Amino acid sequence: MSELPEIRIGTADREKALDALSLHFSEGRLTVPEFDERSATIASATTRGELDTVFVDLPAASTPPHTPARPEQSPAPAETGGIDWRAVVMPLVIFGSLALFFLTDFDNKWLFFLLIPLAGALLSAGGHSKSPKKKKKER
Repeated sequence: MSELPEIRIGTADREKALDALSLHFSEGRLTVPEFDERSATIASATTRGELDTVFVDLPAASTPPHTPARPEQSPAPAETGGIDWRAVVMPLVIFGSLALFFLTDFDNKWLFFLLIPLAGALLSAGGHSKSPKKKKKER
């Protein structure tokens, strides 16, 4: 069923239209003043027909706007079936450093606090050591 031009639109529709307009702008189809004018029209649009007039002379969007890729993160514990030891060890290191600071009779107690960034560096480096393995083709 085709959408009627009199149908009212919501914020999500306006955001989709602005994303599509931004894509056209980034591909060089619009000048800055055209983009500004059309963005204002989209922001004040209340019906589907008002949005459609903004895109009359533009081709259909070829690809969705590119969003920056998020850095690869280690799988969640539910995916691996185990405990995320980094999330367990780090708080233990922090509380252990505090305990050593207050309970020992060492002249340079402040050195115990160096365990915190050291543990953080070791734990975060451990998660990034995996490198993608290339499969060899058998002949």
